[in-house]
Amino acid sequence: MSDKAEPNATLDPMSARPLYVQLADVVAGKIASGELAPDRPIPSENHLADEYGVARLTARRAAQELRERGLIVTVRGKGSFVVEQPPSDAPEESAPNA
Repeated sequence: MSDKAEPNATLDPMSARPLYVQLADVVAGKIASGELAPDRPIPSENHLADEYGVARLTARRAAQELRERGLIVTVRGKGSFVVEQPPSDAPEESAPNA
């Protein structure tokens, strides 16, 4: 692993947005684009920390943010997995008394 690839998106430590939110957005983008497929694991916290040059705690908080968004589920002892997403072209619920 000595040939470290440049990450697709770089995080901005000078931004007002916390690094964990930026990292969560990057992973969410990979989920939305299909790069991270449903029911498949996401990279480990250690891998994300190494790849994006952040602390492991930052990567852990990013995973927590993704869980709160409903994008991943974590299975103890197995890792975190992408949740099956409903089709994006599904019609939104409309109010019956409009």
